[in-house]
Amino acid sequence: MEKQYETVIGLEVHVELATKTKIFCACSTAFGGEPNTHTCPVCTGMPGALPVLNRQVVEYAAAVGMALNCRIAQECRFDRKNYFYPDNPQNYQISQLYLPICRDGYVEIQVQGDERMKTITKKIRIHEIHMEEDAGKLIHDEWGDCSLVDYNRSGVPLIEIVSEPDMRSAQEVIAYLEELRLIIRYLGASDCRLQEGSMRADVNLSVREAGQEAFGTRTEMKNLNSFSAISHAIAGERQRQIDLLEAGEQVVQETRRWDDEKKESFPMRSKEDAQDYRYFPDPDLAMVSMDQEWLEKIREGQPELPSQKRKRYRKEFDIPVYDIQILTGSRRMAEIFEETVALGAQPKKVSNWLMVETMRILKEKEMEPEHIGFSPAHLTKLIKMTEERVINSSVAKEVFETMFESDIDPEQYVEEKGLKTVNDEGALRKTVGEIIAANPKSVEDYRGGKEKAIGFLVGQTMKAMRGKADPAAVNSLLKELLQSGNNG
Repeated sequence: MEKQYETVIGLEVHVELATKTKIFCACSTAFGGEPNTHTCPVCTGMPGALPVLNRQVVEYAAAVGMALNCRIAQECRFDRKNYFYPDNPQNYQISQLYLPICRDGYVEIQVQGDERMKTITKKIRIHEIHMEEDAGKLIHDEWGDCSLVDYNRSGVPLIEIVSEPDMRSAQEVIAYLEELRLIIRYLGASDCRLQEGSMRADVNLSVREAGQEAFGTRTEMKNLNSFSAISHAIAGERQRQIDLLEAGEQVVQETRRWDDEKKESFPMRSKEDAQDYRYFPDPDLAMVSMDQEWLEKIREGQPELPSQKRKRYRKEFDIPVYDIQILTGSRRMAEIFEETVALGAQPKKVSNWLMVETMRILKEKEMEPEHIGFSPAHLTKLIKMTEERVINSSVAKEVFETMFESDIDPEQYVEEKGLKTVNDEGALRKTVGEIIAANPKSVEDYRGGKEKAIGFLVGQTMKAMRGKADPAAVNSLLKELLQSGNNG
């Protein structure tokens, strides 16, 4: 009988925090910039330069910990992790090993189960969250002659979220990362842009025979920064380890680099343990103490989180679960939805405008929902004008595109551009009659049983009316005249 294997996965997720300055100095954290222009003696490791902790980093770390159901330590400490690497100017990284700021949390994820594809909820435990500084960035020239170092990123504040080995598939890993990213974005603690490196994941993976309790030997794949790369890396490393075990060989504990173009991983170094880094408390930084009153202020300032919104939407709004997932997938999208509904618009109609037209334009313009500029008041007006047939659906889409660009008042825009639906029945009947007379072939087709022929006649009428007729009224009048044999 062929052996069955189970994959065991834990993640270390690094998130750059959205502070304006670095963790231990006043240098800018802005992405980009000319190399080595966002630097100073502290973040380039100059002798005698002393670090000063950024209070906002601690606040963001505590807020994320609370949102991830962690226990927040009222006292925590920074340690030095000692190693040499060209992008590490001090030859040590300031991190937290012994007393991290957060421990013992969890995130609930939803994944598709095996039984009739039923959605199941699974709890992924979080071992700890700690604060640390980022390293610089190595830039390798295209000819391979040399490597250069840009220290702009050195000292940018990070939190590292360390999960327990609770995930069993790439599907669960992606669901966990998506939920983490969503929660952190709701908090405003980071933009979590994988393509810019502000969210990166290290995948710790092992395999074991199904039913076995003991873990296998794990490997770590570093700094994966796209969901597709993570999925490919998990599939590739799982198969590599299974092939080794099937051949009677052992898996070596090591750090590996995933090459997403070649779809294979390569060994980087043997996996270090904590003692290899000679951790010791940083002598230049005092113990971080947080009183209960300060922590309570952070807790009180927490927004309604995605999971809470999803539960509330299911109770309050008569919209499908799929709509709820999309609407709560961005804090900005959820805010627009709720404010528009509060102004009197019907929830499903608001959802349709956001899920269809808004998402279409965002995709075309490669924009994030956070950059939506139109106001809920104007969206409410547009929905009302469509409901009352002041404008038809095609005009409404035209108005919405302009509103998306510059947040115009739709009522004023429609008035100025003369886009109101023509409700003059006499004018409409005259135009429809002219279209019937001008298109005898389509009329013959329709009367001969080709129902689709009326679509052409509707289109021609709308064109003659410059899009300002009600398509339903045009369709109804065409059928009336065609069936009566009268051309108006």
